[in-house]
Amino acid sequence: MIVLGAVLIGLLMIPAGVAVGTAVRDASEDAAARRRALLTEMTALTLEDSASIPTGAGQVLSRVRVAWTDPGGVPREGWTLVTIGVKRGSEVAIWVDQQGVVVPPPRTAADSAALGSAAGVTAVLAGWMLMPFVTRLALVPLNRRRARDWEREWQQLDRRWRHPQD
Repeated sequence: MIVLGAVLIGLLMIPAGVAVGTAVRDASEDAAARRRALLTEMTALTLEDSASIPTGAGQVLSRVRVAWTDPGGVPREGWTLVTIGVKRGSEVAIWVDQQGVVVPPPRTAADSAALGSAAGVTAVLAGWMLMPFVTRLALVPLNRRRARDWEREWQQLDRRWRHPQD
């Protein structure tokens, strides 16, 4: 029954993981929406070429200076990350805060979905990895009881074998 219960709980972890993933995705999307409301997306021009080759494994972004005009008509400059190979004078999208400082962009819906999926899968896998240990732990009292019962039976049989006339 314990093993059957563990299998059922393991199967129920799948919808629980979906719920966890959905909750994480929704929370991430809400946070991104709040961040989007506080930030402004602007178009900027790069003032220099970005790196043309990666300097490290997996590097796809390079830091460059950019210039833009804020909504009040004031020209501004700052630094942002662009993909490797962007040339000087290219238009890039930047996000600025209320003080006009370039900030990282808000999380996209795809990023939120990926984060939610990762959280859900991690929750299910962690639960499944714990199930054998929990099942073993639940079997400990049963195994102790069986060992005591077996010991009693052996004692009764031992008396009969040693003293068959009793």
